[in-house]
Amino acid sequence: MVTSNYLFRSLSGNLNAVATASTILVVDDEASARYALIRIFSTGFRCLEAESVAAAREVLKSEQPDVVLLDYSMPHEDGMVLLRELAGEPFPPSVVMITAHGNERLAVEAMKAGAYDYLAKPYDLDELRLVVSRAIERQELAREVFGLRQLLAREGQFGRMIGSSAKMRELFQTAARVAATDLPLLLLGESGTGKDLLAQEIHMRSGRARGPFLAVNCAALPQNLVESELFGYEKGSFTGATTSREGKFELAHRGTLFLDEIGEMDLAVQPKLLRAVEQGFIERIGGTRRINVDVRVISATNLDLRKAVERSEFREDLYYRLAGVHLELPPLRERREDIVILAGRFWEEVRRKYGRPGPELTHEAIRRLRDAPWPGNVRQLRNVVEQLFVLVAADRVQAQDVDLVLGPAKTQVTPGESGPYTIDDYREARRQFEIEYLTRQLAKHDGNISRTAAAIGIERQTLQEKVRQLGISRMPKTD
Repeated sequence: MVTSNYLFRSLSGNLNAVATASTILVVDDEASARYALIRIFSTGFRCLEAESVAAAREVLKSEQPDVVLLDYSMPHEDGMVLLRELAGEPFPPSVVMITAHGNERLAVEAMKAGAYDYLAKPYDLDELRLVVSRAIERQELAREVFGLRQLLAREGQFGRMIGSSAKMRELFQTAARVAATDLPLLLLGESGTGKDLLAQEIHMRSGRARGPFLAVNCAALPQNLVESELFGYEKGSFTGATTSREGKFELAHRGTLFLDEIGEMDLAVQPKLLRAVEQGFIERIGGTRRINVDVRVISATNLDLRKAVERSEFREDLYYRLAGVHLELPPLRERREDIVILAGRFWEEVRRKYGRPGPELTHEAIRRLRDAPWPGNVRQLRNVVEQLFVLVAADRVQAQDVDLVLGPAKTQVTPGESGPYTIDDYREARRQFEIEYLTRQLAKHDGNISRTAAAIGIERQTLQEKVRQLGISRMPKTD
């Protein structure tokens, strides 16, 4: 594989990193072919050469070329090996694959693997110069975009996610760095903090951005369906399997698979998931054929997986395999300075959604939003903002309007406060009681949905839906 030095240099690039002369690396086992190409581009370009894929790797330890002219047919390792390695880098060069005449099939394969363009020998010199010129322009634009993204991350924006607090800026900068790698990621945070958005943006900034992004909510699926959803099944493998079906791992090939609520995955499925992540192949239910899969796995949970491992509720080897890098999303109550920015963004979004200006948010209303406890985090804030926009008929949204949607400040209970019994409206009192009761029960069972549902005597899916509807955190603070 191409060394991590190349990765480090790519990640440290910025808007001022454009070299005065673009660099071209020629990789060909024929000395005469290398000489001819270097002679063509010796004026105006810095040219490097390598006689094999192994030699090219050595060059890439200390150099970062803009364009690689790569011969397909070479001894020991062909050009496709190096192309695939480069395609997985965070800021890869533009690769122009050079093939023998009549090998159009190989050229198409190269384009699918990430080549910028291809040329067949003997190539036209004017066409070669034009292709290289366009490849250089592409690199300069990509470098500028990369630098702008790094700048936005430092200033508090990561795709659709925003936050000017120190915690969020630090999170965005770390996410921008790891997005460019292929490391497995574990996203930690309470329900509603934006783990799904973070996973999507990391995918879009990765070398797999052109591949699929698929999500599986491990808690929303009945346990007996998780395995078939992930790995697929063969026709006749069980009652009702009238046709064969691909699982999410196959469908996410060369892309990203987001496993939400990974802490809720049944222990019986975990060994098969470990094998898929570790060895890169799966077997469908009822099948014996190994199917190779190239998938980056991003997992998310609002449970403490270390405690789950200690209780033998989650496999230790799978935990360490998935937790290549931890990224923790802070709850909204720990970054209140972001609430005003988020509320303003959501207000503009609902204005566009409904096609009208709507009422004006007063300072008092914004202050009340800022001071609310937000157990449902950003998801709850977004929903409340939309409710205010739709329900308030006056020209201005006042603090009392926020209270009507949220419930008065004294009824925004946390465990231990007696709020529901003082509320006159039955529906609001019931809602507050459910929030308090379920929050207490989840706290008793360390946020574990399955154990909480069993303890209070309801179906696991019913509890999961209640938690979502009420915006309840499954990791309540106990201090």
